[in-house]
Amino acid sequence: MFISGIQQMGIGVTHVQEAFEWYNIHFGMDVPIFEEAATAGLMLPYTGGEPRDRHAILALNMQGGGGMEIWQYTSRMPQPPAFQPLLGDIGIGICKIKSKNVEESFHFLRKKGVNILTNPAARPDGKMHFFVKDPYNNPFEIVEASDWFAASLNHYSGGVYGAVIGVSDIEKSKKFYADILGYDTVVYDQTGDFEDLHGTDGGFGQFRRCLLQHSEVRKGPFSRLLGATEIELVQTMDRTPRPIFENRFWGDLGYIHLCFDITGMAELKTICAAKGHPFTVDSSGSFDMGEAAGYFSYVEDPDGTLIEFVETHKIPIIKKIGWYLDLRKRSNPAKSLPRFMLKALGLGRKKLD
Repeated sequence: MFISGIQQMGIGVTHVQEAFEWYNIHFGMDVPIFEEAATAGLMLPYTGGEPRDRHAILALNMQGGGGMEIWQYTSRMPQPPAFQPLLGDIGIGICKIKSKNVEESFHFLRKKGVNILTNPAARPDGKMHFFVKDPYNNPFEIVEASDWFAASLNHYSGGVYGAVIGVSDIEKSKKFYADILGYDTVVYDQTGDFEDLHGTDGGFGQFRRCLLQHSEVRKGPFSRLLGATEIELVQTMDRTPRPIFENRFWGDLGYIHLCFDITGMAELKTICAAKGHPFTVDSSGSFDMGEAAGYFSYVEDPDGTLIEFVETHKIPIIKKIGWYLDLRKRSNPAKSLPRFMLKALGLGRKKLD
């Protein structure tokens, strides 16, 4: 079993096409890998026990990094949190976006009129970053990164670089993210009132923050494109945190899951069960997603935050000519797909001004 990287961040929205356009223009997420309107029938533990209709677009930035699964309920009105989530509240609080040049990203987004929460500043490891919000009240962290698949495209941002996740006990969460997801390197683990967090919702106060990265280079068909990633665990020390998805369904507004592209789902299922985090959703084999197909499952971290795993079976390379790749037929599944084949995914690019 191995992980190729973060495949996508799931984002619940009210208008999927409008959101795709916003992420396209501002974060360069301009390649729709698939778009599908269907019924989510396997997520019953998280959708009130009923199948729910939805419309989803999976978008990528071909410079490298994970994608975004932009997800909209169509059979019900998606619900916002009953309160303003604050830094350290339980769940995926912030999506990380990688940047070739943080200062240039900052000026580009400011000129576009984006809601800027903080100025560029160094985080505890010295890397530059800053925070913004999209029009849907979702915070993003723009982070300096050095690994790129194709940095020549005309956009300062790359794809999804990771997440800031609110937890109740960093020690328990560190073990989960290391043992199951391979985030075994502690870049920093500090407690205090951090100036670089001031400006985020609830960012003043005492926090323990722990940045995790993976020591092993990711393997698998999409590893070259998805690249290295990181997870930052944040624990508030001043108050009792609230679950961001308290009394809401998966698919409601906000960050609904963090998804990893993996190979070897059967082995992963055994590993997760042995470590006390059994699959809570299991598609039990290939699941058709319209233009793509795969095997997906979900686990919960120690606080119930949803982590999705997808073993990709089929993806469209060039839809117009019917070129689809069946990944189950590869002789060496640990090897990355050839660069030309990964680049071909970008032929469906829909760049907007």
